[in-house]
Amino acid sequence: MKHVSAPPSRQAPNGPLRHDLRRDKANASKHGDFMTAIRLISGAVTVGAWTFLSRILGFVRDILIAAWLGSGPVAEAFLVAFSLPNMFRRFFAEGAFNMAFVPMFAKKLEVGEDAHGFARDALSGLTLILVVIAILGTVFMPWLVLAMASGFANDMRFDAAVTLGRIVFVYVVFISLAALFSGVLNAGGKFAAAAAAPVLLNIILIGVLILAELGYGRSVIGDADNARHGTLLAFGVVLAGVAQFALVWLAARTAGFGLRPGWPRLTPEIKRLAVIAAPAMLAGGVVQINLLVGRQVASYFDGAIVWLSFADRLYQLPLGVVGIAIGIVLLPDLSRRLAARDTDGGQFAFSRAVEMSLALAIPAAAALAVIPVAMVRTLFEHGAFGPADTAATALATAVYGLGLPAFVLQKALQPLYFARQDTGRPFRFAAAAMLVNAILAIGLAPFIGYVAAAIGTTLAAWFMLALLHLGSRKMGRAAKLDAQVRKRVPRMLFATAAMAAGLWLLDRLLAPIAATGELAAIASLALLCVLGLLIYGVTGIALGAFSVAELRKAMQRQT
Repeated sequence: MKHVSAPPSRQAPNGPLRHDLRRDKANASKHGDFMTAIRLISGAVTVGAWTFLSRILGFVRDILIAAWLGSGPVAEAFLVAFSLPNMFRRFFAEGAFNMAFVPMFAKKLEVGEDAHGFARDALSGLTLILVVIAILGTVFMPWLVLAMASGFANDMRFDAAVTLGRIVFVYVVFISLAALFSGVLNAGGKFAAAAAAPVLLNIILIGVLILAELGYGRSVIGDADNARHGTLLAFGVVLAGVAQFALVWLAARTAGFGLRPGWPRLTPEIKRLAVIAAPAMLAGGVVQINLLVGRQVASYFDGAIVWLSFADRLYQLPLGVVGIAIGIVLLPDLSRRLAARDTDGGQFAFSRAVEMSLALAIPAAAALAVIPVAMVRTLFEHGAFGPADTAATALATAVYGLGLPAFVLQKALQPLYFARQDTGRPFRFAAAAMLVNAILAIGLAPFIGYVAAAIGTTLAAWFMLALLHLGSRKMGRAAKLDAQVRKRVPRMLFATAAMAAGLWLLDRLLAPIAATGELAAIASLALLCVLGLLIYGVTGIALGAFSVAELRKAMQRQT
């Protein structure tokens, strides 16, 4: 009988052939892992860069508010009014809705289902909900202000906050719809437009403040008695919301998702979206209660709302650049990998996200804790914002700084749950953290004052992180850190310790120079930042805490 050999592709791999196949598979895996890291870093760099620009412009905005309004009643009224639509935005859009919507939308893109129709139906339902919320919020604004800051009762700040809140509240519609379009763009791997949208808010508000400073409407903003008539700042917020929505809508349309709302339809997929979003909405409500607790405590101490708001601005800079950027990029990536059953890729992406988060968050936390006075004095101590305001804000900044790594790591751990459409456990964890925050903030306030709010927030963040970590231990290998992270984190801590010691010494050496004038203070803070980064970078590279190769590749990819 004639012997017929098997085709080469069907021969059993053995000897050199088996070795070649294993080597090719290993090389392909390494290449895939490297490209995963590059995509993750590239997306995070894009989001982080735009977020950094937004936060810098936010500093400019707050510097103008501090110099002009200080920590007085009009500043506090505006900050409370502005926080109301932002609270509902995080509650409905960026929180519950997007945490449920993005994984479902990303998986539909991955498997080729009707992602466009799903997004259109989601947009229609969200639009209806937001219009109802905007109407109810405007009608019941006095009660919302009391819920946010009951210390304003029987105070000139109350009437001003109610009037400003009614002007600003329509912002919730535009910014929440912008969040949905941002989710569509992020799920498609397009991060720039969504990350750039917040820049418009600060540009517009800075322009409004400059116009007011030049004399247009100065009496309205500068006089607390006239705040009830509305301010240019409040109208600027509404204009900014329209601009942000227009930007991301045009970007989504260019990307092939020209969505328009229609009459809402309760399809099976929308029902599933609602079921998944409900626990996330409750979790978002818990988070907002934490913020409410802090503001309620602050409202009973004159100026404290401004101090905590500016301290929040300082720690939100690294949180936005690192934590939020990582979370935005990681969620759709993990969702696609879980849909494709790519466990190894999921573990690699999660590990690189944690590694990058800690490499930037740990030194940022140390800087906030070591040199808060230099930061606050240079950025905000102008005009009506005096040395006492600086000291109070710096104390809150240092406390928030100690919680920064926890805030950042939450952004890396939460996508592990949301990518699996598990929103129930994060809600329960957030509820437990809320109790910790409320007990600490309210219980300590009579003894240590406004800073109790910052302490409660920070300790609750670490408690929430611990619960998220414990809950992820049964998720399998995709939720476990690889050997590279475990090796590098201790080295990051050593590099951070060296940087903190250097900053502490340099701050004391430069303090007499910084006290001679504003330009000297700016130069001193800039020198502190540069030298701190240099110490951390050189020490970290020498210890092997991180590699610059991946970042270099990511930057090349950006260009």
